Amino acid sequence: MKKLHPTQIKLLEILKSNLNYSLTIREIQDLLNLSSTSVVHHHLCQLEKKGYLKKNNNNSVDYQVISPENEDLIYLNLYGLAECGPNGRIIDNEPLDKIPISNKMFGFDLSDCFLVKANGDSMQPKIYSGDIILAKKTNDADNGSIIVCVNNEKALIKKLEKKDGRIFLNSLNEKYESIIANKDNFIIEGVVKSVLSNSF
Repeated sequence: MKKLHPTQIKLLEILKSNLNYSLTIREIQDLLNLSSTSVVHHHLCQLEKKGYLKKNNNNSVDYQVISPENEDLIYLNLYGLAECGPNGRIIDNEPLDKIPISNKMFGFDLSDCFLVKANGDSMQPKIYSGDIILAKKTNDADNGSIIVCVNNEKALIKKLEKKDGRIFLNSLNEKYESIIANKDNFIIEGVVKSVLSNSF
């Protein structure tokens, strides 16, 4: 981690103390008593460059704080499946919570990951309602991958099947039928990397 400007230290503390509430640029400006929102933006960019922050470029109030006390600890955004963002995307929504997770728990970088709280029994026995799903952000996935996606404005966790030029969204629970993805209204948000359980 690189040395921080005094304003960046204060900014980081404000972000850490408001993990359950996504502050707007204007709110941060007021809390820091800065001259303009562009100054806030500059310091946010510097925190990201120095490795203290990971921003969502599609949502200005969405960020992940990386703990300066423990460089292996990152606060991942937790989203719900009940709602989609204004553009029909889960990760464009404000997160429900920010969960601290250690990079040491996994064999890959968590900076491009997010969490989703599963809902329903369609992915049993692998995923149960209330489980926390760790997904890596991507807009494409291999055949057979378990994905987090939005189809016809509905957020889903499904098994991806590409067949005969069509995309099928399959459940693991046999009582549910396959869904044919609407190519004009279908977005892959991420690939499921781990099921963390419903202990959060």
